[in-house]
Amino acid sequence: MTANPETALRTLIVDDEPLAIERMQVLCAEMEQLAVVVGTASDGEAALRLAEKLKPDLLLLDMTMPGLDGLAVARQLARRERVPAIIFVTAHEDFAVQAFDIDAVDYVLKPVGADRLERAIDRAVTRRERSSSSSSSSGAGEWLTEFWIPHRSELLRIDAAQVEQIDAERDYVRLRLGGGEERSYLLLQTIAGLEGRLDPERFIRIHRSTILRRDRIRGLRHEGLGVWCAELHNGEMLRIGRTYLRKVKAMAGR
Repeated sequence: MTANPETALRTLIVDDEPLAIERMQVLCAEMEQLAVVVGTASDGEAALRLAEKLKPDLLLLDMTMPGLDGLAVARQLARRERVPAIIFVTAHEDFAVQAFDIDAVDYVLKPVGADRLERAIDRAVTRRERSSSSSSSSGAGEWLTEFWIPHRSELLRIDAAQVEQIDAERDYVRLRLGGGEERSYLLLQTIAGLEGRLDPERFIRIHRSTILRRDRIRGLRHEGLGVWCAELHNGEMLRIGRTYLRKVKAMAGR
């Protein structure tokens, strides 16, 4: 992938190991998606100072460092007016869920291969291009169009159009995918928080623990005593919570 010059990324490398920084500089020099490596930092405090001064578009950020670790750096950057994209580059698998929870672009395990890094940077470029496109068109880009799911040592991209049903499971939600395969993925996110980020023209909450893609609903059925169910295309019946019944009926023009 060759990036548009307007969206090529100015990059800051952050790692407490000099050899890791050197290797990352060599890899970045071969990446057409990067405009330039604007600087390097060996600890979290230096990363924050340089990010404020240099205004990078992307941080290649180590997770474990003396003082402020990578998660702390990313959380502080998220409070700033201009937030760079974050790709975590780490030897540890254990922090992928936390990384996704703060909206990291990707989570790459060391030793880093050129192909794996290029895929991660492609994702950062794509996100930047979408952000630029949505900011220039009224009303566009307000809703989630994709999910990034921690899976083993990577983050999987799930298109929102693939998700047929979302179920609450305590502090997580389970995304159930269509396409003829029984696949589902857990995401650290409350169902209430997720509902506000989904396009209401595409998704509707029918119960305190269930959100459905609207085109999956074949009909509504009254079971008596004020109980209504949503009938799905596969014949499954899901009860509609009383709190959500009015909204679901409004979808059907009732």
